[in-house]
Amino acid sequence: MRIFLFSSLMFLLMGCTTVAQYAEEPVVVDMATDVPATILPEPTVMPTAEPMVELTAVPPTEIPPTAEPTAEPTAEPTAVPEPTAVTFELVDETAVLTIPLTEPLGKLTSEVSGMAWYGEWLIIMPQYPLFSRQGEDGVLYALHKDEIEAFINGESDAPLDAQPIPFHSSTLRHKIAGFEGYESIAFDGDTVYMTVEANQNGMHGYLVRGTIEPDLSGITIYAEEEIAYIPPQTSITNFSDESVLLVGDQLLTMYESNGLQYNPNPVAHVFGADLAEQGTIPFPRIEFRVTDATELDKNGRFWVINYNYPGDDKVQTDDDPLAAAYGKGATHAASKGVERLVELQYSPDGINLTDTPPVQLQMLPTNNNYRNWEGIVRFNDGWLIITDRYPGTIFGYVSGTGK
Repeated sequence: MRIFLFSSLMFLLMGCTTVAQYAEEPVVVDMATDVPATILPEPTVMPTAEPMVELTAVPPTEIPPTAEPTAEPTAEPTAVPEPTAVTFELVDETAVLTIPLTEPLGKLTSEVSGMAWYGEWLIIMPQYPLFSRQGEDGVLYALHKDEIEAFINGESDAPLDAQPIPFHSSTLRHKIAGFEGYESIAFDGDTVYMTVEANQNGMHGYLVRGTIEPDLSGITIYAEEEIAYIPPQTSITNFSDESVLLVGDQLLTMYESNGLQYNPNPVAHVFGADLAEQGTIPFPRIEFRVTDATELDKNGRFWVINYNYPGDDKVQTDDDPLAAAYGKGATHAASKGVERLVELQYSPDGINLTDTPPVQLQMLPTNNNYRNWEGIVRFNDGWLIITDRYPGTIFGYVSGTGK
């Protein structure tokens, strides 16, 4: 009997050995990644997703002896509240007046990604200027302000016929590995600035510079030396700096994704007029995508396009502070899509949202027929905007009366 009790006691003591004595040390992960600082002839490595840390075993804990449990009194069942849907105040939306364009610019394949004013000429930039197979490096297009105004005022209903501008980019599309076209454009006198997107095992951006001939006989990009690298802010596929803003003798480029979950500390990159890198300034949280910007006004304010296609799972969220603060229009309340214009304020210390309510565009009634607006400029009291190829090339005017 004594032997039995002694053996049992030894068995219990041995059973108290914890799993922690045999657990491996936690894996330490070095998250530093390299971003290329120069243009390389071969694709460079983008930051990859963070490796998963191997979980270690959790040791069991001893439970101290407690008094014999007593039966708890039976409680009356409580009603479980029904989940409530998030509701928004309904606000006004603004319709887009469609302005027809002749081909080839009006074709689906033109895939416009930016616009800017050069004097009284609106310069329209396809992502791939060679799409129309015109010239060695393709063409950009120009529309005069008077033509646009005549259509908006009802003086003409004919499609606008944009003038082609020969584009000369030398070896740029071959010099930048993984070249995927042009994303934004701005003018400072006869100097033109454009941002470029490249897929080098991940997305990267570049800022390039050139000149435009005053008679619109050509636009030339200095591909051999006038190139600045723009580091990415996330590893999201197909996202780069899609907006460029002229601020005095500086240029600011703005990234496409600036939402809390995907890019919690967004910035705008600052460059000199000579493309010398000058650091960054803070950029505000704006969910979904930011695809283009207008020029500054005299008070340092400008507008950006804020767009969301619900099928794009890279930027989806139910937390939209702008909608929570200002409400939703009828078509926005009935959809997860977003088509709106948002006003921002520039200062040397950073870019901030103003207290001006966003301009929500009245969306098309057909499901999944969202318009991917990619270009915007100011026009009189409102804005001119243009889509890329989804759902087609749509050029339109948005009135800003009362905004």
